[in-house]
Amino acid sequence: MPSIKQNPAYPVTLPNFCNLGITLRTLVIIDGGSIAVALLKAAAAAEVWRELLAVSALVQPVLLAALLLLCAGRPLLRRLSYPAGAALTLALVLTLTTVAGLIDGRLSGQREIWTMERYWLFAALTTAVLLGYFHLRSRALSPAITEARLQALQARIRPHFLFNSINAVLSLIRKEPQRAERALEDLADLFRVLMADNRQLSPLTREVELCRQYLELEQLRLGERLRVEWHIDKMPADALAPPLLLQPLAENAVYHGIEPSSTPGELSINIYRSRSQLHLVLRNPYRQEGSHHAGNKMALNNIRERLKLHFDAEASLTTSIGASTYQVHIAMPYTTEAQ
Repeated sequence: MPSIKQNPAYPVTLPNFCNLGITLRTLVIIDGGSIAVALLKAAAAAEVWRELLAVSALVQPVLLAALLLLCAGRPLLRRLSYPAGAALTLALVLTLTTVAGLIDGRLSGQREIWTMERYWLFAALTTAVLLGYFHLRSRALSPAITEARLQALQARIRPHFLFNSINAVLSLIRKEPQRAERALEDLADLFRVLMADNRQLSPLTREVELCRQYLELEQLRLGERLRVEWHIDKMPADALAPPLLLQPLAENAVYHGIEPSSTPGELSINIYRSRSQLHLVLRNPYRQEGSHHAGNKMALNNIRERLKLHFDAEASLTTSIGASTYQVHIAMPYTTEAQ
């Protein structure tokens, strides 16, 4: 009996050294290592500050230069395999450490070879710790782990949504066969994406099209109760986004904001670019009584984790409740294929 196709292991990649969160974590880890070295070198507590200044004078220039060069060389690093990229990173750090050590030795009059060897050891250890930390963190945030939790939710949502959609299509077959055919094609596209290996960034235009297909299916059964307002004239056509970012938010908006009410409700979707940030804002009706918004936390937490995986601290998802509206606002870096 053939088994269901399993998603491949999450690809191992080097961290994006242009990312603010990666940079801050690198600074914290390296500075922590510098403090540890200063504590080991100091003969007395009063000498710790002096030793820390001496270590920082060597480490900080190497650290800043390495971060700048790794950020500038990101297009090259993305094309290399992980072992090759890690080896190139280590070689760069050791080269910068050698240059800094020679300059430091010339300025301070120290030329002992053991000093340089200690510089190399510290550089190699900290680089290995950093790469290992970011690798483990990437695996911890991997969608492969999140998928296991999300499947329980999807197992309940998909049959319910599929049943309603098929019933809506059946009601159209005789009266509007072309519309019914188009609805079945949309349904097939939607489930094809849901079951695909959605781990790499995808074109935002594809995410919008997928969301449109989903909302058109929902309008088959909700009719005039579901009104959709698209504001995407300022959306950059070349932007990339995590896959299945928009459709789950629209699904939450329909299920929690539109479906519980017998009166028409409007779902507003606004996508725009502001400087280097891409913004997605979804707004739907909200009623405290009879509402079941508490049930959407799993999907929102899943999206937060995937945003963190791709963009670290540079992306955010916030929710807010107004007098009669519920809003989800995603802000993330504007990313294109060329970057």
